[in-house]
Amino acid sequence: MSTEERKVLASTLAGTSIEWYDFFIYAQAASLVLAPLFFAPVSDSSPGLATVISLATIGISFLFRPLGAIIAGRYGDKLGRKKMLVLTLVTMGAATAMIGLLPTYADIGIAAPIILMVLRILQGFSAGGEWGGAALMSVEHAPLHRRGLFGAYPQIGVPIGLILATTVLWLLSTLTTPAQFEAWGWRIPFLFSVVLVGVGYVIRRAVEESPVFKEMLERKKQSSAPLRDLFRRNWKEVVLTALIFIANNAAGYLVIAYFIAYGTTTLDLPRSSVLLATVVASAGWLISTLYGGALSDRIGRVRTFQIGYAFMFVWMLPLFLLVDTADILLFGGALFVLGLGLGLSYGPMSALYAEMFPVNVRYSGVSIGYALGAILGGAFAPTIAELLMQNTGWSGSVGIYIMVLAVISFAAVTAVKETKGADLGVASVAGPATERTGV
Repeated sequence: MSTEERKVLASTLAGTSIEWYDFFIYAQAASLVLAPLFFAPVSDSSPGLATVISLATIGISFLFRPLGAIIAGRYGDKLGRKKMLVLTLVTMGAATAMIGLLPTYADIGIAAPIILMVLRILQGFSAGGEWGGAALMSVEHAPLHRRGLFGAYPQIGVPIGLILATTVLWLLSTLTTPAQFEAWGWRIPFLFSVVLVGVGYVIRRAVEESPVFKEMLERKKQSSAPLRDLFRRNWKEVVLTALIFIANNAAGYLVIAYFIAYGTTTLDLPRSSVLLATVVASAGWLISTLYGGALSDRIGRVRTFQIGYAFMFVWMLPLFLLVDTADILLFGGALFVLGLGLGLSYGPMSALYAEMFPVNVRYSGVSIGYALGAILGGAFAPTIAELLMQNTGWSGSVGIYIMVLAVISFAAVTAVKETKGADLGVASVAGPATERTGV
């Protein structure tokens, strides 16, 4: 592996880890403390409804991911992947730090939840533009036979970001009393983002632009209107990439947010123990994501996805049976096994998506498809899960919900002809991507 390849992998890994730390710290805080702090009138009269509203704020930002994807995709396809990655990192970090400084409802009234929503929208905008650029930087720098493995590096930024966010919250929950945590402890993880973003900025500035993008510029093959060209020639790929992602994203947000709230409130497990179980699950997710990327270099992207979604489908009902024992060891073990399925349906994603689109609209295509999949999948998954539990009283209903999504995603990835080995260079510009992938 060359020095530049190592720098690229370090850059994509560090940047996405920091971005997702910022994103997840909010999701977990929404599960634990934001309801009484920012939605006090509702929380005083109906704590359950306040929890639903707080979890719903996780989904608000997803609605703005496509806007971030469109803007970052447009300029990423015209000006370069690197510039957009630096911009999205700084935007996410600034929004996260400002949440850590935001007065609560008791301090400024209705302005508190309104400002919170604005900052959450900025997080969503940044996340919408981040993933596509990081995925392409890693895959477009990769040797042909290692695209899956290289593409898994920005993917493991998700479990690493989750481990960072959960570990910080776990430490604060352990070192502070519940009153101290609610008064000021929850703010520290948000403010810590400033340090992480500074480190990520330095690393990303040192990386060279994608060689595939530079070749496109030299041969003047860039599109003057990437978004128009994308939807004229590659709209089927956009739809498929969105559908491929929905089950993974929905199940992932159960680990990220829903199970934390469910474990602490419904099962009455200690907060610190539930957070530690989430760290364990994230470790399984990280390991299997790297393995999933490498496996896709051997057996193909499509087959690896299919194995992951079949695994997820089979595990859903046993998962909830184990979780409902309220035994913290079984709770953590069940989430760890779920993380294994998540990785197999996430590790190959960067390579698969990059190989599905021609270079001149690739940033726009992968970013918009990913953002739409996040809206359809994870945006309101914790809220839907909470509503299913409140209306059915049976946790298995949440498992069935994820099983339905797994069938949809399995069918979508099966509709894609294997992409491994596809030309990522300027030759991919000729003709619609549907002709290249056989969709």
